[in-house]
Amino acid sequence: MPFVVSRGQRIYYIDDGMGPSVVLQHGLLLDAGSWRKAGIVSALARRYRVLCIDSLGHGLSDKPVNWELYDQEQRAADVAAVLDHVGVERANYIGHSMGGWLGVGMAKYRPDRLTSLAIGGWDIIGGLPATSKGPLTYEAFMKFVRRSMPHLVDWVTPDCEPGLAACFSALGQLEGARESVLSLRVPVAIWSGAADACHVPASMFARENDLTFLTVPGDHLGPIVAHGPETARSLASFLDRIGHGSERAEASRGASGNPRAGL
Repeated sequence: MPFVVSRGQRIYYIDDGMGPSVVLQHGLLLDAGSWRKAGIVSALARRYRVLCIDSLGHGLSDKPVNWELYDQEQRAADVAAVLDHVGVERANYIGHSMGGWLGVGMAKYRPDRLTSLAIGGWDIIGGLPATSKGPLTYEAFMKFVRRSMPHLVDWVTPDCEPGLAACFSALGQLEGARESVLSLRVPVAIWSGAADACHVPASMFARENDLTFLTVPGDHLGPIVAHGPETARSLASFLDRIGHGSERAEASRGASGNPRAGL
C-alpha cells in the first residue's frame, strides 16, 4: 500500500492513471476510496494521473489525538509530501467540503505546488453553514450524521473521535482565504451541488471575482456519493478547458514508476 510519512504521520494515497497529475481530496468522514466508489477516479484516470489522499484522521492514514497536527498549514504539507513522494512538482487540485477547505490551505501555504485549483462544496468566506441555534458544533454535526447517515460513521471508534473533532475544529481557520485564492496565478474554479447550502455563497464568490463556477447535481454529498459521473464530466471539462497547465505531460511517472498502484 502506498504511504508517505509526513510530520511523523503516515498518509495513505491512491495512485491511478497516467497523464497530468490531479489530486482529489475528500471531505469529513469520507476517504480516498470515496472518489473511486463514485466512479470519478476511473473517469479521470483515462487521461490523468489521479492521486487520492486519505486526509489525516481518515481512512488508512494515521489518526493522532494531538489537535495541533490538524492545522491547515500542516495538512497542506501532507499534500505536498505526497507530491514529493511520487515525484510530481505541481498538480491540479480538486477538493470537496473539508477537501475544499484544504484547497484554500494549498493556496495559502503551498501555491507553488498548484497547476490549478477547484474548490467544491465549501464556502470560502463563511466556512461551515450556521444553524438556527448558531454556529454548527462538532457534537451537533455528529448527532445529525449518526441519525440520518449512520453508514458514514460506522468506522468511527472512540480512538478516532479526537482526530475527527480536531478536523472539524480546524475548519474554522478561515483567515486570509479570500486573498490567498484570488492571488493565485493558476486557473481557479468553484463548484457545488445545486442543492448544497453553500451553492449560493459559492456562486456569488465566483461571480464577484470572475472565477469559473461549476454546478453539479445533488446536495452537499450528492456530487460524490450519488452523481459521480456527472461530477467527473464537469471537473474534466474544467481541466480540459485550461489545458491541464504546463505539466510536461508527466514525463516523470514519479518515484513509484507504477501507473496503477492503489487499493
